[in-house]
Amino acid sequence: MSTNGTQPWDAYLTEADRAVLARGRFARRMGFGAKPAIVVIDTQRYMVGERGIRDERYPSSCGEIGWVAVDRIAAILDAGRAAGVPIFLSRFALDASGNDIGVYGRKRAFMKEREDWCIDGTPGAELLPEVGPKSGDIVFVKKKPSGFHGTPLLGYLVERGIDTVIVLGGATSNCVRATVFDAASYNYRAIVPADGVFDRLPISHAISLFDMDRQFADVTDAATVIAELQKNRKRG
Repeated sequence: MSTNGTQPWDAYLTEADRAVLARGRFARRMGFGAKPAIVVIDTQRYMVGERGIRDERYPSSCGEIGWVAVDRIAAILDAGRAAGVPIFLSRFALDASGNDIGVYGRKRAFMKEREDWCIDGTPGAELLPEVGPKSGDIVFVKKKPSGFHGTPLLGYLVERGIDTVIVLGGATSNCVRATVFDAASYNYRAIVPADGVFDRLPISHAISLFDMDRQFADVTDAATVIAELQKNRKRG
């Protein structure tokens, strides 16, 4: 919930839409469980570019929208680390050969010549220092939208007895959304702070948050997540 009581998707809903939601009893709150973990999706240089610089160097950059979210993400991670909550950071990184891009290569031009995209070993594929990793964090590489697909993430969560995943990062409509839907498929509670995820297009951000909140996640805000993590620290 935003601080003014509205949600990013409110402007897109008609009264008929709201009636459908009420009739179907969608968007109930699942709340936080007892054992949360934080999963940060693709907070890499190619996703936001350089802070405060507007240029076309980074073809996938979310720009200032991304940087605002990065600051919220950093604050949530600070609270999570203080509470002893496990933190997992994903990197989307492709081989320069293009052999691992898969069907995505049919929808997106493969830019192997660029140092500012997601080619492994280039600056663009590096995690942002504002995010980490820091001591105790676990970094893993993914090749598909979901943080679960073909990665060790599920095993990490099972081994730690996790019941709740707080999903941060970008992009909201792509990898964040895919990760949240897979988390729900594995019966994890998913928590998504609207100001701790980001996208290139505001409409994609808003509608993806709406879809997640309607079915498979609690969409909230960074302040709420931080308060919950601080409670977790006191319980510990």
